[in-house]
Amino acid sequence: MAQPSCSAAQLAQYFGPNATNAAAAASLICDQFTAVSMQYKDTKHAVDSTYLLFSAYLVFSMQLGFAMLCAGSVRAKNTMNIMLTNVLDAAAGGLFYYLFGFAFAFGVPSNGFIGRHFFGLKQVPSEAQDFDYSNFLYQWAFAIAAAGITSGSIAERTQFVAYLIYSSFLTGFVYPVVSHWIWSTDGWASAFNTGNLLFGSGVIDFAGSGVVHMVGGIAGLWGALIEGPRIGRFDHTGRAVALRGHSASLVVLGTFMLWFGWYGFNPGSFNKILVYYDESGNYYGQWSAVGRTAVTTTLAGCTAALTTLFGKRILSGHWNVTDVCNGLLGGFAAITAGCSVVEPWAAIVCGFFASLVLIGCNKLAEKVKYDDPLEAAQLHGGCGAWGVIFTALFAKKEYVKQVYGSGRGHGLLMGGGGKLLAAHVIQILVITGWVSATMGPLFFVLNKMKLLRISPEDELAGMDLTRHGGFAYAYEDDESHKHGIQLKRIEPNASSTPTTE
Repeated sequence: MAQPSCSAAQLAQYFGPNATNAAAAASLICDQFTAVSMQYKDTKHAVDSTYLLFSAYLVFSMQLGFAMLCAGSVRAKNTMNIMLTNVLDAAAGGLFYYLFGFAFAFGVPSNGFIGRHFFGLKQVPSEAQDFDYSNFLYQWAFAIAAAGITSGSIAERTQFVAYLIYSSFLTGFVYPVVSHWIWSTDGWASAFNTGNLLFGSGVIDFAGSGVVHMVGGIAGLWGALIEGPRIGRFDHTGRAVALRGHSASLVVLGTFMLWFGWYGFNPGSFNKILVYYDESGNYYGQWSAVGRTAVTTTLAGCTAALTTLFGKRILSGHWNVTDVCNGLLGGFAAITAGCSVVEPWAAIVCGFFASLVLIGCNKLAEKVKYDDPLEAAQLHGGCGAWGVIFTALFAKKEYVKQVYGSGRGHGLLMGGGGKLLAAHVIQILVITGWVSATMGPLFFVLNKMKLLRISPEDELAGMDLTRHGGFAYAYEDDESHKHGIQLKRIEPNASSTPTTE
């Protein structure tokens, strides 16, 4: 909103020729207006910064959700290991994103491929680029979310050192380059680019179905493919054998934590809330768009959960809570790209097909003997790719203009032609190629150096005992208790020493 100008000369003429000290009075009034205007500007910055910080805290809380989801989805003998990897995704990711990642992602001015300023947050805050520390914190929370996705795909069989290496590389280089392409004002595919737009449209991936979820999912895909399936996941005939996680309670807890955090992930991606779309005083502004984004996020997840519930009931004959949780998260991953630019009814369409994509990807994974303990590649990679296509079909012109400005493409099915769809197809292909070209060789080299997969003996015994000094839980399996686990304290034997990596 443009601020009205005020000068003593303009006001003095209204006091009349006989007014005493007219110029002084006009100057005093003008100074007061200027002070109020500056206070409004400061308040706007404070409100927007507080909104972004609160959103960052919500997104960071998703790490707890990832930790609980991962812990519940693996067997009890590997619980401590997967929990530790989630902690280190955040810790290692924090340092490497501070040193390199934020600069590669948002270090403008730069070229279209990679950023080159703000290493170690040098020159932050930057009024010229409208960057503050809150922007770094928010984007760091996104980066470690991508790393957390990958850890689920390679759970229960990966050496600890491999987690540290891939997590640092992913958050410090691979993910930031993709986010620069799509979200930076200099990115070659960015709809925020004020220069040349890809196909005259740019890519609309608002909160990262492609940038975050596809990157994490494809990285996990390569890790799991190169490692191979867990021992016992497929029998000698090639038939899939369910290696169920040990706690549905933790899976549900983690899912609700992720659901809660997604309200920072999607609505928070506006970065600012105190933005007028028309004239000030209008009821409708970015604060309303934030609310609409939360609604579309909710509807997509709910629809995907219900579709998965009945779909898996038809296929397997069971009402499976774990499948429903994964379906819910698949709906969230899909709507993330278009959450700000689609109508609520379109979000229902998004969630319905996201569930079908997830079920289909899981069927395909079984056929090709691909093992992903958390279905992370299928959920985040598959549903993320669907979300990118969905946005290119259903993005509404009015909403695209409000969020990205005039001149951007909108959905094919909303009368926008095929420009946006073409840009989004390119996005899917380029992200797939980039992550495959960087993370694939990394996992391959780690595997060749014997740094990727643990030994069969350690895998059968469980990494909690062989790598972390003891079990996360005190338990033993008792065949006389058919409906549960009898809890009993078990101490590691003196001879059970951790295997060195």
